Amino acid sequence: MSSEQSGKHGFETRAIHAGYEPDPTTGAVIPPIYATSTYKQDGVGGMRNGYEYSRSGNPTRTALEANLAALEEGERGFAFASGLAAEDTLLRALARPGDHVVIPDDAYGGTYRLVDKVARPWGLEHTPAPVSDVDAVRAAIRPGATKLVWVETPTNPLLSIGDIEALAGVAHEAGALLVVDNTFASSYLQQPLTLGADVVVHSTTKYAGGHSDVVGGALVVRDLEVAEQVAFFQNSIGGVAGPFDSWLVLRGLRTLALRMERHCDNAELVAAHLAAHPAVAEVIYPGLESHPGHAVAARQMKRFGGIVSFRVAAGEQAALDLCAATELFTLGESLGGVESLIEHPGRMTHASVAGTELEVPGDLVRLSVGIETGADLVADLDQALERVAG
Repeated sequence: MSSEQSGKHGFETRAIHAGYEPDPTTGAVIPPIYATSTYKQDGVGGMRNGYEYSRSGNPTRTALEANLAALEEGERGFAFASGLAAEDTLLRALARPGDHVVIPDDAYGGTYRLVDKVARPWGLEHTPAPVSDVDAVRAAIRPGATKLVWVETPTNPLLSIGDIEALAGVAHEAGALLVVDNTFASSYLQQPLTLGADVVVHSTTKYAGGHSDVVGGALVVRDLEVAEQVAFFQNSIGGVAGPFDSWLVLRGLRTLALRMERHCDNAELVAAHLAAHPAVAEVIYPGLESHPGHAVAARQMKRFGGIVSFRVAAGEQAALDLCAATELFTLGESLGGVESLIEHPGRMTHASVAGTELEVPGDLVRLSVGIETGADLVADLDQALERVAG
């Protein structure tokens, strides 16, 4: 399906068809895994469809990148070996030593580590700000120096919601670009580029791949000039997605819509149940009307996602014990797979922000709610909470 055709179809149709036409020789409806590093040229410089070396381009990766662009309604997509490889490439493509970026004050720990421990010594300065507070983000901007306003919405792990349209206005007024990490929402639930964002970031390891069997990242941009910059740095740095990894993510995207509906069904069930549980001090989920960002999330998201965070009333040790007491929820990092996961952000995914202004509460537990039978997940949490309370 061409880019012109994909714009006329719904999300589910684009997820299955965009980026690849059935093979003209065999009629294969699934893109092959082009396990090749190089390509025969028809004379010196006579490349076939622009392919010369698989760091610069690979047909399987091309299919994935076109599919990602279609799903996010962007001009061009880029696939990487990991989410952090995508982030690093973006920072180096669009910022220089002496520049400044605004980041979330509860950013993913890996993003903070990249910005603070890698990019800051390189000369890139940063200021954290709450994505839910447009005025605070505006105040964090340094006129003339801020090149990127970087937000997650929902954030990881506190699920704060940023108003993408309002934040885009603030960034653009300052001459900066708005970058939105759309990993937690997924392309199905939210399309930031249509709301004014300039670049979308994904860890395709998560909902895009969806089966916990691949590590990858992606960028989708809406401006062709930005695309050229990103393309140059993607090729120059070389942290690209391999053909098999590209194929796995492309496979996952075909069922993204179906999976996200089930993730959301189960997350809503779990959040409502935990909100009424005496062992739980607070449930953080944008789908609850008690969430301060509920109205914004309802406006810019199709549904509210598959991540639920909550605070255990008995404190940090009880939260740690709870993580070890579940049976269906697997204790592990990452998220977005078909299986349910539980983790303690303060000791696991966000250990790198301990002792900083981004430190998360010790009694916080994060759930990646999978697509199992919802009642079974609720029962598992109940038995674990009972064991901790007992």
